[in-house]
Amino acid sequence: MMTSDRIAAGAMPKAAAGGLSRRSFLVGAGAGISALALSGCVTGGMSMAEAERVYGPVPTEKFPIPAVNLSKVNPKYFRRTVKYDTKEAPGTIIIDPKNYYVYRVEEGGLATRYGANVGRDGFRWNGDVYVGRKGEWATWTPPKEMIARQPEAAKYAKGMPGGLGNPLGARTLYLYQDGVYTLYTIYATIHPDSIGKGVTSGCTGLLSQDMIDLYNKTPVGTKVVMLPS
Repeated sequence: MMTSDRIAAGAMPKAAAGGLSRRSFLVGAGAGISALALSGCVTGGMSMAEAERVYGPVPTEKFPIPAVNLSKVNPKYFRRTVKYDTKEAPGTIIIDPKNYYVYRVEEGGLATRYGANVGRDGFRWNGDVYVGRKGEWATWTPPKEMIARQPEAAKYAKGMPGGLGNPLGARTLYLYQDGVYTLYTIYATIHPDSIGKGVTSGCTGLLSQDMIDLYNKTPVGTKVVMLPS
């Protein structure tokens, strides 16, 4: 998220096999996760005309979403289908913070790839989590750790209602481990200039139009793999 919509990392989930240690959760040091053989060969690119359609306004939403200013997004971050070799099951979400991509594993050795923003230095982590719950135009409540770092967030201690100005945006996937909310999310952003950058406190943001697409395909319980950065 941008400076105004950073979500804080809070209490650390306990370490588990394939899970997140305190050190890896914070700084993305090499935690033990399943080996993945990855490739990113584009099989279905997106023309500018198609991008204008895909990232156009969404007036039917509770809070109408404006068109993305595509001049602020590197075209390599447009949604596309790519070849992607992995042992993970179709439907799994894989976040690649080093390259600012989120993958949804599809059938046949393919994946849907989305451009993303990720955690800034000091807030990166890696390991296996899962989608514990979902939210549309969710209320955002800053964790106490964030309020301590950014006192201006204290005015939202009882929650900020959903809307375009809400840091969580139109859709949110809440990431859990062992039944505990990690305080990390995959969320929707209306800030195109954040894509391809490390700007958050550990959360992962997609353009609103991409996040709606991913959200609609992702049931509660979906595995999420955060790769080392």
